[in-house]
Amino acid sequence: MFSYKQLQDFCISVFQEMGCPIEEAEMAAKVLISADLRGVDSHGVARLIGYVRLWKNGRINPTPNIKIVHETPSTAVVDGDAGLGLVVAPKTMEIVMDKADNVGTGWASVKNSNHYGIAGHHAMMALERDMIGMSMTNASPLVAPTFAKERMLGTNPIAVAIPANEQPPFVADFATTTAANGKLEILQRKQEEAPTGWVQDADGNQSVDASALKGGGALLPLGSDRVRSSHKGYCLGSIVDIFSAVFSGANFGPWAPPFVSFLPLHPNPVGEGLGHFFGAMRVDAFRPADEFKADMDTWISRFREAEPVSPDQKVLIPGDPEREFEKIRKLEGIPLLDPVIKDLEEVAAEFGMKFPL
Repeated sequence: MFSYKQLQDFCISVFQEMGCPIEEAEMAAKVLISADLRGVDSHGVARLIGYVRLWKNGRINPTPNIKIVHETPSTAVVDGDAGLGLVVAPKTMEIVMDKADNVGTGWASVKNSNHYGIAGHHAMMALERDMIGMSMTNASPLVAPTFAKERMLGTNPIAVAIPANEQPPFVADFATTTAANGKLEILQRKQEEAPTGWVQDADGNQSVDASALKGGGALLPLGSDRVRSSHKGYCLGSIVDIFSAVFSGANFGPWAPPFVSFLPLHPNPVGEGLGHFFGAMRVDAFRPADEFKADMDTWISRFREAEPVSPDQKVLIPGDPEREFEKIRKLEGIPLLDPVIKDLEEVAAEFGMKFPL
């Protein structure tokens, strides 16, 4: 087990070694470790070595000039200047919240960015300002559309955070695939098979090989196959891709840059970097906030009271499992797989440090 502070201090030091200013190094570390705290281990410190490798390949700018390149009172297009998505995303979320403060809602599409961590962190920033937050991003093309062999879309997550009053907030954060690629990476580290419906092989047949992508296979859209409505997951992933990249001028579909540094960028890009999309809505732009949050309490309470299918189960609200992880891990520490520890030790050696510090 490792404490939050141990991982935070280490990540801050690594991002500073990459050339990030202290404020942005702290921001990036906060986003990254929020994933581990919330039980989303696939997007936490396990990803740190990936960011270091991208930086070494010249694909991450540690001191970006993040700027608005087009805007209206409620919208913006932001150029991330090839910065860490872990920094570009929260800074853009501040932009949309400021717009929401002024005109009720704010929206921004981002180009020229990189992997931004867990979508939920950015959406949840709006809760601190009594707003509804939205966050989505396109990603490396690893997903085959329904009926296709070819990898055309990313896992393309969607996150929505909605405040309540006495109840905890509603926080939905999910990939538009049956499973996120990071979960496959964890299975590979554990040398375990993938559940049926997660991946297909190079010929388009369903597979349980957690390494299927390395052999030319693909992740499957949410739903896994046509009979189980994979076309709906395909549609959701497509919407994220269009909002994040076609809106902003980032690379979309199969042109999206890969997260892994050993794969080359597409030789004929259609845009700049990776794309994100963010939204913030001031609750009182629709109705009095106290009334809305009281009704959210009622909504959440009633769903919690839904009769479960068996006595040993209970109906959860989106965000419940992550809140429980966060509560436990803040007290007991964050567990890391041996391969992840090995990666972090490799990162430490790269910069003449030790892990943990």
